[in-house]
This record gives sequence, structure tokens and C-alpha cells, in this order.
Amino acid sequence: QVQLVESGGGLVQSGGSLRLSCKASGISLRFYGMGWYRQAPGKQRDLVASITTGGMRSYAESTKGRFTISRDNARNMVYLQMDSLEPEDTAVYYCNAKLSDNSDYWGQGTQVTVSS
Repeated sequence: QVQLVESGGGLVQSGGSLRLSCKASGISLRFYGMGWYRQAPGKQRDLVASITTGGMRSYAESTKGRFTISRDNARNMVYLQMDSLEPEDTAVYYCNAKLSDNSDYWGQGTQVTVSS
């Protein structure tokens, strides 16, 4: 059974930091492109950051310079370091693991709330 489990969300003040973690079981993340998405109430789910199997990173414009995605294949984990958080970053954050044929898995999400 494949599971992606996110953790690290919570309530933080504007300007603060959080580090999200995504732990995989049932699959080896080294074969998957990984992404962090977020969904605010009433909005669509958007890609925040992604990292390829080779370690190439990309970010949404709104998170460039503030968020950093990383992966640890040995621990089967992916991380999202979020700095300089803003109220607009408030959302449920989801971890996604995707193969080259676009088959993928999702975690259950972790809530991030940034207060002004």
C-alpha cells in the first residue's frame, strides 16, 4: 500500500518559517518527480515547488526566493522549507509523487496558517 504522509504544518506569524516533510511508504521516491501543491479555500490546487529525480528544482513565482524544496532518497522523504511566510501562503499543502507516465500519488495534506 502506497502512502504519502505530510507533516510540519501549523500556525505561524507573518514572516515566520515552517518546514514541511513528506514521508513515503510502499514506493521508492528516487524514481518519482516530487511536488508540493497547495489549495486555499475556494481555490484550485496549485503547484508550489517541484524537484525532478535528478534534483532539478522549480518554483511558482509567488514562492521563489522564499521556499526551498529538497529530497532525501535514502530516507524516502521530501521537504519544503518555507521562509518569510505571508498570510497569502495559508492553505492545505499536499505532497505529490509522479512517474514519467504521469501516474501519481497524493498525500492527505497538512494545514498551514499564516497570521498577519
